[in-house]
Formats: sequence, structure tokens, C-alpha cells
Amino acid sequence: MGYQDEWLLLEAEDDIDEMEHRQPTEEFLFYQAVTSGDIESVKKNCEQERFLDSEGVGVLSRNSVTNLKYHFVITTAMITRLCKQKGMELEQAFRMSDFYIQRLDDIHTVQGVRNLHDEMVLDYTEKMRKVCRSDTNSKHINLCKEYIYSHIKERITVEDIADALGVSASYLSRLFKKETGDSVSAYIRGQKIDMAKNLLRYSDYSMIMISNRLSFSSQSHFIQQFREMVGMTPKKYRDLNHMIQWDIEKEDAIT
Repeated sequence: MGYQDEWLLLEAEDDIDEMEHRQPTEEFLFYQAVTSGDIESVKKNCEQERFLDSEGVGVLSRNSVTNLKYHFVITTAMITRLCKQKGMELEQAFRMSDFYIQRLDDIHTVQGVRNLHDEMVLDYTEKMRKVCRSDTNSKHINLCKEYIYSHIKERITVEDIADALGVSASYLSRLFKKETGDSVSAYIRGQKIDMAKNLLRYSDYSMIMISNRLSFSSQSHFIQQFREMVGMTPKKYRDLNHMIQWDIEKEDAIT
């Protein structure tokens, strides 16, 4: 019997209507809270463990962990596409989706999937909160920012972006300054420093590796730019914020 025939048989059986699916209103409101950056509503949903509530939710696998993983993938896919529609940069939205879905491979408990779900939805919500606050840019500026995000590890010039967008460099520079208050080069520098901060917090990359990874002209230039924007050297920032070291120390204290 083929799958289509199997479904037709299942559809005709009396017990197909035993479970009524949850009304879409609640799900819609949850997605709306994420895409609008409503942190409090999303936190409340997580605290109530609505993701674990199986009432009115389809059973996609007889294995409880696998079933939850399937629902996680569906939720992530929906949020990714809705956030993109609401202004999140395309590359960022899909890279986040890939990251969180890949993390499912390392999780083997219901509670682990739930914890990952909560981190994922809150991450998207926080980023959308920032998007919603600054979502006043024209199409060219949004495309410009998306290009910068996608090529952040490369050396980017205004001319590169203008060529990709099919406009003149002078027009793009004027428009960017008018709409954001920053020059294109200043925005690029800020995005690179933000990524450097994440690498300093969450990785063990050396200063020269971070400098090369983000295409600064030299390690000394990277340190100079970082100090100007952050108010301290990269080393000082890592000493204060390195999460890997903090986790190790916390583990040692517990044991």
C-alpha cells in the first residue's frame, strides 16, 4: 500500500477526529509577539511551557523527543520566514535557523529541546525588537545592510555595495548618511566590532585570528578601532566578558 492509499484509509477511520488541533489564533499571536520584538509576551509563553503542551498539537512521531524536534523545526522555519518578512536581514535569519536546527543533533531529552526552543525564540525576538526600533529605512539602505552582513568577513567598500545594488557610490553614501546618521564606512566598522566582541566572548581565537577573520588591515589597526568604539582594548574586553572561561570556573566551583 502506498502512502497516499494509507492516508486515504486513515482519513476514513473513525478515530481520525479524536484530537482537535489547537486553534491557530494562539499560534498566530505567539509568532506576532516574536516578530514584533515583544520580549515579555514571549518570555511568558516560555515560562508557561506552551511548547511542551501536547494538547491540540499534531503527533509527528511516536518518539516523544523526535516529535518535539519536528515541532521545533517547524516553529523555527515559520519564525525565520516571518522575521524576514518583517525586516530581519535574509542571511541573518537563515543562518540563525541553520544554527539552532543543527543544535538539535546534540540534544536527546524533551527538556533539552524545550531549553533550546526558548533560547531560539528569545534570540529572534530580541533581534526583532532592534529591527522594529529602526525599521524606517528605504529599500536601498536595507539591501545595503544585508550586503554588509553577508560580507562582514571581507573588506567592504562603498563601491562594492553600490555595484551590487546598481546605484552610484555617491548616491548610496548620501542616502545612507541621511537615513541612518552614519557613514557607510562607520556602519561597516561598527558591525565588524560587534562581531569581534562576540568572538572575544564566545571563542578562544587569538587577536590576530580575529583581526584576519574580519579583514582588518592589521592586528594593530583592529586593536585601535576596537578601543575607539568600545573604550577598552580587545584583551581587556575578553578578560571581563569571556563566557567560555566563566563557564569553566562555574563548573569547577560546582564540583
